[in-house]
Amino acid sequence: MSGPLQDFRGRVVVITGGASGIGRALGERFAAEGSKVVLADVEAGALERTAEELSAAGEVSGVRTDVTDPASVEALAAGVYDRYGAVHVLVNNAGVGAPSARTWETTPNDWRWVHSVNVFGVAHGVQAFVPRMLAGGEPGHVVNTSSGDGAINPLPNASVYAASKAAVSILTECLATQLREESGGRIGASLFLPGGGLLDTGLWTADRNRPDELARERPRTTPAITVAQLVEMSAAADAEMAVQPLDELAQQVVDGIKSGVYCIASDLAGAAETLRDRAGRLAEGRCPTVVEDHGILK
Repeated sequence: MSGPLQDFRGRVVVITGGASGIGRALGERFAAEGSKVVLADVEAGALERTAEELSAAGEVSGVRTDVTDPASVEALAAGVYDRYGAVHVLVNNAGVGAPSARTWETTPNDWRWVHSVNVFGVAHGVQAFVPRMLAGGEPGHVVNTSSGDGAINPLPNASVYAASKAAVSILTECLATQLREESGGRIGASLFLPGGGLLDTGLWTADRNRPDELARERPRTTPAITVAQLVEMSAAADAEMAVQPLDELAQQVVDGIKSGVYCIASDLAGAAETLRDRAGRLAEGRCPTVVEDHGILK
């Protein structure tokens, strides 16, 4: 199996959430492949630094973009097409997460903020870029970053985030089907499920970009924690937690586009096994994440 894009040299790649974490790693990988990379992010200072640093690897620029605002994403698309005349790869990667909490302890603004970025941000990217990509007549690919926590097996205490990523997963499946019908396979779509260990990304400190008007209505009940703290805590408990290198995830995306796979993930066999187990529980009328001793299915 192969996708419509096999060579990224000279191709135009747009990545949202591109200032840090997975987005930055993707930008660096595509630049190394010879692509013209446009990073989009709401965090202007970090975006400028990242674009400057990655420019050593190739043609990389940054455009401040708020993916929650359709006008901002439309301006990004218009600017990229004015400059390059085409977009070959769109990675809707921007994402945030609300504090872990029981569903009834989440707040309206938790839902508004997370879904405005994680779900509406993907929809806005598709709406602004895909019509132009279809009209351009060139091969292309759309990658939407989701999560196993939503696409495969949700963490019950992350209901806001998991629900948003479940929405992205279904949105992407619909998109992939529609693009195959509309473009005859000239433009593909993939669901990206980063995994393989802890991900040292800005998601852990996403509150730094949370708008004042969507501030949490009451204090969080769980402390904010970083990946470094998690690793330290696990080491103290003699339970090693692996941190997934982000450059390996970026390579997975490049390889996934070239091979034309729909789902890009580290362990597809393991995901399939989990889904089969969940389906079996549903077939028996049981909640997939609850086990008989009232614990949580791991």
